[in-house]
Amino acid sequence: MEYVPNILFALALIVGIGFFVRNVKKLARNIKLGKDVDVSDNKAQRWKNMARIALGQTKMVVRPIAGIMHVIVYVGFIIINIEVLEIILDGLLGTHRLFSPLGSVYNFLIASFEILALLVIVAVIVFWVRRNIIRIQRFIKPEMKGWPKTDGNLILYIELVLMFLFLTMNAADFQLQQIGAEHYNKAGAFPVSQFLLPLMEGLSESSLILVERTAWWLHILGILAFLNYLYYSKHLHILLAFPNTYYGRIKPQGQFNNLASVTKEVKLMMDPDADPFAAPAEEDTAEEPEKFGASDVMDLNWVQLLNAYTCTECGRCTSECPANQTGKKLSPRKIMMDTRDRLEEVGKNMDANKGEFVPDGKQLLDDYITREELWACTTCNACVEACPVSIDPLSIIVEMRRYLVMEQSAAPMELNNMMSNIENNGAPWPYNQMDRLNWVNE
Repeated sequence: MEYVPNILFALALIVGIGFFVRNVKKLARNIKLGKDVDVSDNKAQRWKNMARIALGQTKMVVRPIAGIMHVIVYVGFIIINIEVLEIILDGLLGTHRLFSPLGSVYNFLIASFEILALLVIVAVIVFWVRRNIIRIQRFIKPEMKGWPKTDGNLILYIELVLMFLFLTMNAADFQLQQIGAEHYNKAGAFPVSQFLLPLMEGLSESSLILVERTAWWLHILGILAFLNYLYYSKHLHILLAFPNTYYGRIKPQGQFNNLASVTKEVKLMMDPDADPFAAPAEEDTAEEPEKFGASDVMDLNWVQLLNAYTCTECGRCTSECPANQTGKKLSPRKIMMDTRDRLEEVGKNMDANKGEFVPDGKQLLDDYITREELWACTTCNACVEACPVSIDPLSIIVEMRRYLVMEQSAAPMELNNMMSNIENNGAPWPYNQMDRLNWVNE
């Protein structure tokens, strides 16, 4: 019977990690639905970007209050995982505070965990107040109604509960150490949880053990549950921020990608020695894309789909967007959320059809993202610059615009007029080249 808790713990660990691995495989499959793209260049710069942006949080602290609070939660999340490792080993081996022989180092670690836990509690409360009482503008945009708002708050509640369980577990453990309970040898320093001891005065040893064990079990089970909840939450960025910043854009922000087939055609048109009636070479036709631009998620590349899953829904992109600020329908955050939602819908379609996608009569364009949103974009790159995890909403907007122009000839009238003028007059204006300087004579 003494091994029953260890067996139950091992089973819980296997189930929790098993579901997590299943979710990771589903996530990877969905991302791989995107087209291939070469991101093997400038590896040194990519590693620097990941270290600076994902690990160093440099773009988070641009907005100091939210940035500092996020850094506290982020550091707390990483460092407290050392304590989680000890809990896992204790659960599997049947030990208690396995790392306690480290002595003063262990005392320092536990004290650090507790101080961080307290700071995380303070940060979470500040985040909750900003979302629900102060109601900062970027958190109450139309796309943040319903599940996105609930998800944001739910994450805060989960973090709060996990930190209180950790401190409660330590407080009961500390009290059991004071009364000399069996297996509870004096180990660790408890600068925060010691203030919870008055709540435990008068409890018997068996009651204290029950409190300590209950908090211990709920804490680790809560972490396993949280790990599996990530797939359904905006907090996937905890896992994806690192690859996303590594594969993020490193070209100048104003440099658009040109289609190879279009570039070849333009060069052909500009070559005075080229025969416009010659049949194209076989290698040239092989590079002709099946579709220009993107109308659905499968037309985007896998980095763009990774972007969609990495989106933190923080809204910094939308708050910086000049189109959004002037009342236009465009929200770069919504572009990413819509892309992720459509990708999830495609994934569920495949799950229901043995891994094959069965056309459902829907697509990203029109069913999720409207043309009005796409044409409201000024392509200023403010959203790309503002994103704390190197997401590029503009690349998706440009690809969908490319589809509208090159596949459907569905550009706005003003843009069609401009392109006609460039074709006929060599400039955006409706004047013959010979007449451009007539205004000087007026």
